[in-house]
Order: sequence, then C-alpha cells, then structure tokens
Amino acid sequence: MTSPSDSRAPILPPATLAWLGGGQLGRFFVAAAHELGYRVWVLDPDPESPAGRIADRHIAAAYDDAAALAEIAAHCAAVTTEFENVPAATLTQLANTLPAHPAAAAVAICQNRVAEKNFLRTHDFPHVAFAAIEGEEDIAAANAGLFPGILKVARLGYDGKGQAVVTDREAALAAFRRFKGEPCVLEQKLKLDCEFSVVLARTASDEIRLFPTAENQHTRGILDVSIVPARIPPYLAGNAQDIAIYIVEELDYVGVLAVEFFASYDQIFVNEMAPRPHNSGHYTLDACLTSQYEQQVRALCGLPLGDPRAHSASVMVNLLGDLWFDAQGAAREPDWNALYCIPSLKLHLYGKKSARPGRKMGHFTVVDANPEIAQKTAFNARQAIGIIGIRDAD
Repeated sequence: MTSPSDSRAPILPPATLAWLGGGQLGRFFVAAAHELGYRVWVLDPDPESPAGRIADRHIAAAYDDAAALAEIAAHCAAVTTEFENVPAATLTQLANTLPAHPAAAAVAICQNRVAEKNFLRTHDFPHVAFAAIEGEEDIAAANAGLFPGILKVARLGYDGKGQAVVTDREAALAAFRRFKGEPCVLEQKLKLDCEFSVVLARTASDEIRLFPTAENQHTRGILDVSIVPARIPPYLAGNAQDIAIYIVEELDYVGVLAVEFFASYDQIFVNEMAPRPHNSGHYTLDACLTSQYEQQVRALCGLPLGDPRAHSASVMVNLLGDLWFDAQGAAREPDWNALYCIPSLKLHLYGKKSARPGRKMGHFTVVDANPEIAQKTAFNARQAIGIIGIRDAD
C-alpha cells in the first residue's frame, strides 16, 4: 500500500504547506512558497519567531504537541522541517497522513553525530577518524591517534556549541564531564586547508540538482563568510559533488541537503550533513537562478527542480548579534548606511526581536561577474560595518 509520503502526484497552489521551525531558514521558505502561490503554516513554540511572523498561520506550540500536529495533519498538504533537532517522531507521526520530507529516518541520522558517523563509515564515505563516547571508559579506550581531537556532543550541538578541542585523554575527560556525560563523538583534529559545502536537492522521482560549491570560513565555530565559487581545485569540488549525490541516494533523501567537507592535504572528508537549507546556501537567494528555498518547496511538492546555476560570483557574510553592541557593551543599531551605499550588496535582516552575541541576525551577499571584485567588495563591506576577527580573502 502506498503511503502519503510516497505519492508522486504534484502538490499545486494554493495548497497549504507546513514548516516545522520558526527561524530565518523558515522565513525564507515561507517567502519562496508564497512567491510560488502556496500558503504556509509554521509550527514553532516562539510567539515572535521570524518565520511565524510572515506565515499564513503560526502555531505557537511545541514540536510534539498533539493538538498542533492534528491541526497540521488535517489542513496541510505536506510538511518539511527547518532544522534537524525537530523530533524525528514528529515527522514519523505526520507522515502517516501527509507527505513529510525529508523522511524521519534520514533526519534521525543527521541529528545524531554518532549515527551520522556510523552511516558514513558503513557506506565508505571519507570521514575523519572517530570514536563514539558514551562513558568515561570509552575515553580511556580511545585510540591514541585521535589526540589531539575534538569532542562533540552527539545531539543539539551547532555553531560551535557543545564542542571542545582536547589535547589528550585528561582534557577529553574534563570536557566530557563539562558536557554532563552526554553521549559524544571524539574526532581526530585535522590540519585543514579549507572547509567547503555542497548544497543539493533531490525529488522523490530521483531528480538531483547541485548548487555551486561554497568555500566557508568560520569564527568561533560559527559560519562567517561563504565564497562562491569555492577557491579549491576543480577535482576536489567534483569529488565532493559526487559524494553528496551518493549520500542523498543512500539516504533516499527528498528535499534540500547540505554536506559539509574538510579539505586536508589534497584529501576531502565529510564533516557533517544538514537535512535542510543551509547557512552556506544563503548566497543562492541573490546569485542563482533558483534559490535553495524555492528548491525545497519544489522538492516537497513534487515539482520539477529549478535551475541552480549561479549567474554571478558571490560572497555571503553573516551578521551576528555582536554588531548590535558597542565596545562598552551598550545596545546600538548597526550603521546600515555603510552597506546600503554598495550597489552590488544585498542585505537580508531576519526580523529577530532581540540581539545577543553569536546570534544570527542577518546576512549580506555581494554579487559580481568577477570573483575577485566580489571578494574585495564583501570584505571591505564587512570591515565598514564593524566585523572583525577573520582573515581577509587571499
């Protein structure tokens, strides 16, 4: 018997779509869906969520709220998710009555680093050496070659949270205790040449489209800058794209997926997978024929995917809440005039009610036919608005 999630009949406007999560990714999804003629309900417990504020309906409830899920099942044509920490059980429940993409099984792998690493190992995808850490005895038994390493909590860690660089077993044990004994993975620390990501989309009929590869630079574990095209050898980019395709096929994944990679000594390693549109894909809003958010709508609804080609080189720069405070810690509004005066710059502010250090409040993207000009303009703009702490483009 065919389940609702297996149906190949396209979902057409003015159908109502459901989005689990209320942040900036959801806000862009709502806007893309509206452009295509759909209505969108957002489920998010925050009454001030950026996505909820522009949705046709915002259900301010927990992701496992029975009444909320019943409402969505009764009135929505399909459901997708903003981030991997939405309970997989919620997607499983909704999939009983309507198409739910990505599937709960794929989300469950991506939302747990131990499951994710085991998936990569089982399918022979290149990955960093690791050990699953469930107790202090696992640290004692870990291979000495994993040190120095990085200890990461298995769940709910993002933007550098729940991670610690550990030089030896004693440091790993101390970090594990700071994480209150949460299950972790211990990864070998590589000497990185660069980090980059591949964002791609797949439909239930196995149509796959890839966006141009983005080179990523981070500050304090948070994405700071994405440069497109990535300044990596073409053969590395090609290998990464092939791996990303194999991953979506092995996961039987429907929707937009981001695969993050490390490059080290001319080798590439899969770092993480994100079962959703991705921060490093923001540039697609302004530099591609189809954005990652429109692609998510199309994949969810069983429509043909759009053309993901870039019409311009681009550099995306994140705007964190630190900008909303001066050197003395007093609240202030950033000098947006420094950005508005740049014709090739597109500013996106997320409408979040309050700023705090490290919180993603917006981003800007500079586009240009010349990659070097795009990079120079973006890094000058970054400096003009007051962002410090990352090396300039080479």
